[in-house]
Amino acid sequence: MKDATLALHLGYEKDKEKSMQVPIYMTTAFEYNDTDHAARLFNLEEEGNIYTRIGNPTTRVFEKRIAALERGIDALATASGMGAIFYSIANLIQSGDNIIISKNLYGGSITLSTQTLKQYGISAKFFNPAKPDELEVLIDDNTKAILFESIANPALTVPEFDEIVKIANEKKVITICDNTIATPYSVKPIELGVDIVVHSASKYIVGNSSAIGGCIIEAPFAKEKLKTSRYPNFNKPDESYHGLVYNEKFENPFISRARLALLRDFGAVLSPFNAWLFILGLETLHLRIKEHSKNALEIADYLSKQKEIKNVNYPFLKNNDNYQRAMKYLKYGSGIVSFELESYEKAKEFVKKLKIFSLVTNIADSKSLVTHPASTTHQQLSKEELKNAGIPEGLIRLSIGLEDIDDLINDLKRAL
Repeated sequence: MKDATLALHLGYEKDKEKSMQVPIYMTTAFEYNDTDHAARLFNLEEEGNIYTRIGNPTTRVFEKRIAALERGIDALATASGMGAIFYSIANLIQSGDNIIISKNLYGGSITLSTQTLKQYGISAKFFNPAKPDELEVLIDDNTKAILFESIANPALTVPEFDEIVKIANEKKVITICDNTIATPYSVKPIELGVDIVVHSASKYIVGNSSAIGGCIIEAPFAKEKLKTSRYPNFNKPDESYHGLVYNEKFENPFISRARLALLRDFGAVLSPFNAWLFILGLETLHLRIKEHSKNALEIADYLSKQKEIKNVNYPFLKNNDNYQRAMKYLKYGSGIVSFELESYEKAKEFVKKLKIFSLVTNIADSKSLVTHPASTTHQQLSKEELKNAGIPEGLIRLSIGLEDIDDLINDLKRAL
């Protein structure tokens, strides 16, 4: 089946009620047939529902659908996109390890990697995703992951996938790609060789700012790297399951361990109701991403011709540094545009004058949004860190919605 069909049908077997819509199993717990049945479930001898912190039938439909769209073998839903990022890293690391991250990451991913994880003995190194040869000297015996975004937020850098994957495979290091902005309809990182894909489902997947959640998807070939001595968590017995070894028991060891150990113990579980909203969002994502991208390209083209603007970032602008990589890897440019005004103050004045665009620290809504990253999403970063991340103080990020394009351009024209 093709993607649009998978997004509407995969993973749901109608029950005796023949409900056309996936039911919402809004429950914390499930009844067992008897104590022997419960024991088999808890000892992983039999598949079934145990407790919604580990899994839920509604959530499972969402997980199956996003895994199929990303060409993965399995997926795990989490309470937020940052929960997905954290679990993906935490699944691999131990104290004393390091990770290598794109210098153009979302601000929350940077602070997690460089500040929060540092308290647990994990260090982070930066690389330029457009110049992956830097990885050759950064990777060492304690490197456990390379984290980057398919379209960076908000610098909109497109990575050199082929070279990143090639080097990571040579060194046998797990790659993690945040595909939130691009969505699986623009690029499927697993088809390009990436081991793990993550999403903030709060963005394009739900499409209307109604729910917080995230997901992790495992590639069918990730297990080969997890078998190596670099990843002992997957090759040594887990005493909490009587000596289970994840690589021996599961074909999807990454997702299995994230679910059975991390989700069990940290508990950042997705609400079944939010999973249901994400299921609805997936049904129309293939339509929405086309329109978001069409509107964004028109707006990027308009902004690039305005004398008040120093620079416009959109991967499919022909004069953009990312254009060749966008043409190589992406089907759509997504709905995010960023541009630079002369100063911090000019950026603040511009935002004040907008009428249709709402000042919101979110992206990928059906409604158009504006953010000033230096004072919000990346406010924790120093001036030097902002510069390294490609976020000057006058940068404005636009999330282009589904309104009439003429109304959006007129709103920008007034503000300029």
